[in-house]
Amino acid sequence: MDVVLELFDTFLFDRLYASLLPASSVQFAKTSVKHAATSTFSSMREMPTTYNFASKFIQFEPSQYAYMSALPRDNIWRQALSLYLITWLFGFVVYFVFASLSYLFIFDHATFTHPKYLKNQVRLEIRQTMISMPVMSIFTVPFFLSEVLGYTKLYDSPADAPFPLYNILQIPLFILFTDFFIYWIHRGLHHPLVYKRLHKPHHKWIMPTPYASHAFHPLDGWAQSVPYHVFPFIFPLQKFAYIALFITINIWTIMIHDGEYVSESPILNGAAHHTMHHLYFNFNYGQFTTLWDRLGGSYRKPNAELFSRESKMSKSEWERQCKEMEKVQKTVEGDVDDRNYGEEAHRLQKKLL
Repeated sequence: MDVVLELFDTFLFDRLYASLLPASSVQFAKTSVKHAATSTFSSMREMPTTYNFASKFIQFEPSQYAYMSALPRDNIWRQALSLYLITWLFGFVVYFVFASLSYLFIFDHATFTHPKYLKNQVRLEIRQTMISMPVMSIFTVPFFLSEVLGYTKLYDSPADAPFPLYNILQIPLFILFTDFFIYWIHRGLHHPLVYKRLHKPHHKWIMPTPYASHAFHPLDGWAQSVPYHVFPFIFPLQKFAYIALFITINIWTIMIHDGEYVSESPILNGAAHHTMHHLYFNFNYGQFTTLWDRLGGSYRKPNAELFSRESKMSKSEWERQCKEMEKVQKTVEGDVDDRNYGEEAHRLQKKLL
């Protein structure tokens, strides 16, 4: 995240902090004279003779505003606040842009007529996300701050990898590592002592839209993200690969909620597999693959009807889904279903069918 922080500092935060917390002219003058002869960059309020960029591949030259704030770039509190704003606001932009693209161009809007589609569901999904993201970001900042401070094994140049082939192997290693731990974290969230308190808000959406992808209880969403952040503390990871993986993971999370069942892969945990999880609760906990579900005895093959638009939207298929879902839902959540399906879905269903 040091590259990302440097980018935002250069084009946004330097000017913002200089405006909100300007360095006094006396302080600035004293500091500049004191360090006029030094060749190191100890404070962003000083005019450095050298500057240590976050990467030798992408470099952002600091503007005059980098030296005009009472909070220098290397101030840990400024770094924490900046990382929080980046995690929250940039995270929401990624979520909203890609969820909207998926919703407009991929998601099958006939899902609105499914009997288990909630009244005002998209609005509720976005509302839950907007409540959760600021809180999830608070818990995520310590990981990012540790990365910026150099406590992880992130590296810049491919030449810094343990061995040349590792630059390729780090990707499948990351996927296997995170998929394994997310599987067990996700499965743990379905434990009766935890489910109703933390994970049920995400299972409010029986027939999710792409906007449900990040609609979690804050602690639930954060818990499932922990393996991504722990990985570079244990294994080397190229810093640009880390940024790319972090963005890709968020897009993947949207994709498995888009309801477009294009993949019948027995290995890939696609939207069809995740729909089975939302419908029937106790299956397909994996994030990327079906490997750990198969080994853990929780794999359920998606119904063949899901891969044909005619059959997946048929009244008989929906009735069968609802009957089984309601049976499982009573086992998991009890006799009372507090979801508000409303009359709109039933009215549209009759009109369509």
